[in-house]
Amino acid sequence: MTRVERAIVIGGGIGGLTAAVALHRRGVRVTVLERADSLEPVGAAISLSPNALRGLDVIGLGDDIRALSAWQGDGGLRAPGGRWLSRTSAAAAAERFGGPLVLLHRATLVGHLAARLPSDAVRTAADVRLLDPGAAGDAGRPARVTTPGGELEADLVVAADGIRSAVRGALFPGHPGPVYSGFTTWRVVIPLPGVEFASHETWGRGRIWGTHPLKDGRIYAYAAAVAPAGEHAPDDERSELLRLYGDWHTPVPEVLAAARPEDVLRHDVHHIAEPLPALHHGRVALLGDAAHAMPPTLGQGGNQAVEDAITLAHHLDDLPGYTAARLPRTTAIARRAVRVARVNLMTGRVGTAVRDNALVALSKAAPALFLRGFDGIADWRPPGGATRSGEGGSGGGRMLADHGRQGLEENTP
Repeated sequence: MTRVERAIVIGGGIGGLTAAVALHRRGVRVTVLERADSLEPVGAAISLSPNALRGLDVIGLGDDIRALSAWQGDGGLRAPGGRWLSRTSAAAAAERFGGPLVLLHRATLVGHLAARLPSDAVRTAADVRLLDPGAAGDAGRPARVTTPGGELEADLVVAADGIRSAVRGALFPGHPGPVYSGFTTWRVVIPLPGVEFASHETWGRGRIWGTHPLKDGRIYAYAAAVAPAGEHAPDDERSELLRLYGDWHTPVPEVLAAARPEDVLRHDVHHIAEPLPALHHGRVALLGDAAHAMPPTLGQGGNQAVEDAITLAHHLDDLPGYTAARLPRTTAIARRAVRVARVNLMTGRVGTAVRDNALVALSKAAPALFLRGFDGIADWRPPGGATRSGEGGSGGGRMLADHGRQGLEENTP
């Protein structure tokens, strides 16, 4: 591939903006084209684990984000009645993986990323269509896209346009695209003054709930439940959460009492079950959900998008090298996320009881198993040499819950 001097990034989410900043720092002229009217994301919080934080170190942002970590102490997994199924030390997690997990609002991260781009680099309300993926090589041709303002050419197009990626469909028209994962999710970010709780995730039969504090004093709560695709509450989603989780342990009832119907977001979960044949074609590279959408059961969707972006900038003039570095890793993590979802969202009464008892037994007999389950994910380091390790700090409840999933999934027949 010829030297990349001009790049277009389609999508102004976390993966797209991280790629834009990484490319900008390498001297590439970058234009970000975002379909929405603003960069403010529709969503809630995101958990950044040490692997993504090391990626952000490459673009000079890691320490700024680490500073936003809320002290969460120890956390773990609970049953709906409040019994602890497993407890994991946040300090042990941070020590094993070289740093904390940071939970922050997506808008905060987007703001930090956008601030590191030139003021004219981002264009919103820009609906984009790929006209030509271009061709690499000295005799190649640039990629072309069309926008409301006309056609644009670039040496590289980064497709970060999400799970319903139009660019992915254009590059690989025979690929089946995303499939329904079998469950739906709700998310809430609200103040919850005066309520003390330990960061946790709770597993029921076909249902989970998590509550974690944010640095700004608000809390992030999320829920997931097995449900038919496209289903919605007959009244409002807060009422649906009350029906499903209203009798669970504190602070779940307190969160639901404090939330308003408009505070609750609901989305069905989809993932890409069949891996793409490559993460690039011509002069176009796919990243994030456009490349490998996965269930949120490992908390790695956004983290893998950051890894993609940093790796892509490293392989700027070698897109086959980008595919070789990212496709096997993201395929393996996505498949693991699907397997883990089957464990923590199982619906059978007997299977759920066996699962919970196994968690308790494993936690007492070999607590390190819950940390070992994240080996190979949270310990990733960017290509091109080591960066700041981010040693110290407290771990996060979401990672602790994910460790519990991992340990059980890897030690259950």
